Amino acid sequence: MTPDLPALVSRLSLEQKVTLLTGASTWTFAAEPAVGLSSIMVSDGPTGVRGPALDDRDPSASLPSATSIAASWDLDRVRKLGKLIAAEARAKGVGVVLGPTINLHRSPRGGRHFEAYSEDPWLTGEIAAAYIESLQAEGVAATPKHYIANDSETDRESVDVIVDERTLRELYLAPFERAVQAGAWMVMSSYNKVNGAYAASNDLLRTPLKSEWGFDGVVVSDWNGVKDTVPSANAAQDLVMPGPDGPWGAALVAAVQAGEVPESAVDEKVERLLRLAARIGALDGAPAAKHVPAWTAPEIAELLREAAADGMVLVRNDGVLPLDGAPKVAVIGQHAQHGRGQGGGSAMVFPAVEHSPWDGIAAAFPGAVSAPGLPPVSELRPFPRGTLTAPDGAAGTRVHYIDESGAEFGAETFPSGRFGWLFAPELARSKRLEFRTVYTAEQSGPQRIGFAGLGQVTLRVDGVTVVDEEIAPASAELVSGVLHPPVRSAEVDLEAGQQVRIELDLVPFLPGGFPFAMILLGTESVCGDPEVELQRAIDAAGDADVAIVVVGTSESLESEGFDRPSLALPEGQDDLVRRIVAVNDRTIVVVNSGAPVLMPWADDVAAVLLSWFPGQEFGTALADVLSGAVEPGGRMTTTWARHQEDVPVWNTTPQDGKLAYDEGLNIGYRAWAARQDGPAPVAAFGAGLGYTQWRITDENVVPSDDGGAQISATVTNVGGRSGKQVVQAFVSRVDESAVERPALWLAGFATVRAEAGAVTPIAIEIPRRAFQHWSVQEHAWIAELGRYAVRIGAGIDALGDEHIITID
Repeated sequence: MTPDLPALVSRLSLEQKVTLLTGASTWTFAAEPAVGLSSIMVSDGPTGVRGPALDDRDPSASLPSATSIAASWDLDRVRKLGKLIAAEARAKGVGVVLGPTINLHRSPRGGRHFEAYSEDPWLTGEIAAAYIESLQAEGVAATPKHYIANDSETDRESVDVIVDERTLRELYLAPFERAVQAGAWMVMSSYNKVNGAYAASNDLLRTPLKSEWGFDGVVVSDWNGVKDTVPSANAAQDLVMPGPDGPWGAALVAAVQAGEVPESAVDEKVERLLRLAARIGALDGAPAAKHVPAWTAPEIAELLREAAADGMVLVRNDGVLPLDGAPKVAVIGQHAQHGRGQGGGSAMVFPAVEHSPWDGIAAAFPGAVSAPGLPPVSELRPFPRGTLTAPDGAAGTRVHYIDESGAEFGAETFPSGRFGWLFAPELARSKRLEFRTVYTAEQSGPQRIGFAGLGQVTLRVDGVTVVDEEIAPASAELVSGVLHPPVRSAEVDLEAGQQVRIELDLVPFLPGGFPFAMILLGTESVCGDPEVELQRAIDAAGDADVAIVVVGTSESLESEGFDRPSLALPEGQDDLVRRIVAVNDRTIVVVNSGAPVLMPWADDVAAVLLSWFPGQEFGTALADVLSGAVEPGGRMTTTWARHQEDVPVWNTTPQDGKLAYDEGLNIGYRAWAARQDGPAPVAAFGAGLGYTQWRITDENVVPSDDGGAQISATVTNVGGRSGKQVVQAFVSRVDESAVERPALWLAGFATVRAEAGAVTPIAIEIPRRAFQHWSVQEHAWIAELGRYAVRIGAGIDALGDEHIITID
């Protein structure tokens, strides 16, 4: 039973109430013993729960990226992943998870494309609802973000997104409306402006979020996203993060006392915070927090392996897949050795184990050979756990905090070569950091040992200074500069088992004065002569039955903080594919990216498999798919262009501080469909191949009693093995419309898993909203009467006949 929240609020002074409305720290909300309110910890969590640390002292399960999860089109699997997130949160003492990210793929250049589900608002909303409901059923709050129109990263803290009301309602607000319907307990406001007002000070927080939709939870700011006091307090922003400092505090108390903000507005915010606390078991008198059993490592690995495979999309296959028997396999590319499981930025987590493509393929195909083919990019991989010993004999690296006077005021041990701090008081107080450890080499041969970070650096290896310089950020953008700092390294010859002393002295550079830093100590790959390495890869491929080339991006190319300037793969990767396919016509290309890239060789290779950023079980899942142990279960949820100039919505760069969404309703597949004679994408929305064949029959579409439509059909697996099919339903207007309409839009789907020969009846409910548009004049959803066409099929480029229904 929930306590009497207004009565609790009335027991607090104005100062006590206002104190609750700014975080107590970077990752916690304030406690208030006078009303039985406990402190609440929050954590980033779209693809795993990191906890309060920006390092791997407390490892986290690394889930597939949102693009991968969405590509499964499987709401039951999303719910299972939500339960895992809940268990991870409870194990770390986290009551609120900052996710899911439900902004749209407006442009493929968006830096956080990998972190959001789809270019389609309806599909995004359905997936978000499944995630939210499953997470909150375990007593952990979800936080759909970022409200609203935070669909790109360029100048994200100042850009003014100019978008008309109908587009805002039908595209960008729609997933948040669905999240509220699913019962979301918190929503995060975004950094950007919308039509002239910052999101945290925007009337959109009151209407439609709270007034029309009935959202009764907390609106939390993005970190440092509140830029003012009175406008944000009056605009229905509830909670400012991080704390304890911020634009509210004493300034908000003064504003209330001056009559600029009504105290009733403060009371409402506190009541919402107490309601959240009651829901997660952090308020006396409310039910205790639900017990969520911890998952074992094998349970986590099994689910994440299944999920990664189920999101992989096979966009081309001339029959080479699955790989039957025991073929001689050559595995080519740096991404094969060091696959990317996740993108960069606040969504990053640090798992205890990661399986590379080579790990999985080598285990599945004995005798496989590997060759990088290209020189490695400048990328430092942190010394892994188990290879470091601190001076006191403990496993890891000892970090000493030194103040202005030169005295040590604290120290702690980190388990690996990864170190992170965000708004950390020990970092703010430190004039210098001293890192001390001994590294035990894992292999013999030349290695590059180095450092990545910002500041004045002195790095010594066995007493020899290898780096001594001041390293400045490569990017003026704070998040990008800190998360992706320059690398400095030096080559040393080591024998496996040899121990070397590593000493790093660092005067940290804190951009803008924020105590925010990420530091790596580790190794870089050493490559021989580029021509020799390329020829070695070509020879290996030519001598193999099958060549598997793994290409892709990385967390330094796809990340929070910046948008991508190009969709092209990093230099040399396209040429590597061409050189390999020239000597082996059974070449399979695995594309390891979270967002669209160009594939100019797509028609020339035997198979193309999109892995996305598939999390910690990348290698095991990939081996399952290649070997045929499981099907690639994914279908496209965002469109991939064949040529960069074909992309219908490219611009993410503000002009004079404004970014106009001039394309209106036509983003993603809608924009492609609007071009009647335009270019075709290389991978269309909804498309994806499996290892069996399907037939859809007995289609029937009729109006439903609630003003929507009901679809029934029969799906038969006519192939020779079990598999998965995703049947999608699209709607279009037949009669002339009084308003602009997209050429077609997604309205429902059904996911089928069946054995060979199985016949499965399906039913798809199309809600009335699918036939409605937002009327600016009437400020309401209107169902325009008349005829609509409904078509179903396995993707937008594989739809069947039209079924005409009349909405009256």
